[in-house]
Amino acid sequence: MPFSPVEEIIEEIRAGRMVIVCDDEDRENEGDLTVAAELVTPEHINFMAKYGRGLICLPMAQELIERLEIPEMVRHNSSRMGTAFTVSIEAREGISTGISAADRAHTCRVAVSDEAGPEDIVMPGHVFPLKARKGGVLQRPGQTEAAVDLARLAGLKPAGVICEVMKDDGTMARVPDLERFSAEHGIKMVTVAQIIEYRRAYETQVRCAAQTRLPTPFGEFRLRAYENDVDELTHLALIMGEPEGKEDVLVRIHSACLTGDALHSLRCDCGEQLRASMERVAAEGEGVIVYMQQEGRGIGLLNKMKAYHLQDEGLDTVEANQKLGLAPDLRDYGIAAQILKDLGLERIRLLTNNLTKVVGLQGFGLTIGERIQIEVPPNGHNERYLRTKREKLNHLLREV
Repeated sequence: MPFSPVEEIIEEIRAGRMVIVCDDEDRENEGDLTVAAELVTPEHINFMAKYGRGLICLPMAQELIERLEIPEMVRHNSSRMGTAFTVSIEAREGISTGISAADRAHTCRVAVSDEAGPEDIVMPGHVFPLKARKGGVLQRPGQTEAAVDLARLAGLKPAGVICEVMKDDGTMARVPDLERFSAEHGIKMVTVAQIIEYRRAYETQVRCAAQTRLPTPFGEFRLRAYENDVDELTHLALIMGEPEGKEDVLVRIHSACLTGDALHSLRCDCGEQLRASMERVAAEGEGVIVYMQQEGRGIGLLNKMKAYHLQDEGLDTVEANQKLGLAPDLRDYGIAAQILKDLGLERIRLLTNNLTKVVGLQGFGLTIGERIQIEVPPNGHNERYLRTKREKLNHLLREV
């Protein structure tokens, strides 16, 4: 394989050399030239512009973006991968037109300087910052987070400079093309999946803060409460039997739904799916249900109620979120994957109708040995909701 160990990649970043980071075939399936922002030179920028040919961007940790008071580019991010572009920037001093290799390198170094504040940049400009998700590739397996994570792992400021690699004909370079590019220019390659695997092996961002017995109508579960350093919410794991460390354990990742799970709302299928999951785990005598505090596909209870009101006025569940300036689905699966890792699970059988969830968990290093359908019949109140999930949210539903 053309990919170098993550340890070697970290050393390259620490030494101020570029690397090529490749993401998954199910995402953008591209390779980005990547270098630490605080060590970027005009030569790096010129190489990216001449040989990379893509958009040169400045991925930065959230705290750096906030320190510079750089606003996001749009209120509602509807891009396919949710790349968090901000308003473009320029260094206030020390540049000419701002577009030259020297000017852009200077802007990048100014932006990540320890002394930098809002007064040191102007907007708009010729450099495009990207706001990395807190938690890095364990939260979002993207190029933005990979660049920031590599810089952080190298002991540098959490920011990078990246540029997609395109071929001579203007199409995107894929792994075979990137392998030739790597050999020609002597640049080492790594994948986002490798960085995820490295971080999963050497660090954890979740910890079990409490556990207890949970007798239910479906049998007795062990209930674990997990704290984490990413979203600072408390997520739960319901465990039956002794699944720790085993393969092909039955798993359900369930997003909290107060209205459906506790109040028995008929507007969704969440409560019935939760009960069906508990029944299925109980029938096997072993399994795990990870209960994530991601109310309303991540928009929160209040916004979900506002979205319900818009649905009463004729919008579907996706249109209602968008009307509120929110993405149709804000969930990510990094924390869930970390909880499963804490339980020693690597290869699982997943109860879900949602193909995006399958891809999301695979992106964090889990192997999905089998996807198991968990469909419940529609009722007169949720048929349109379920149809929208099938048509717009990548859910495999057969009964609507």
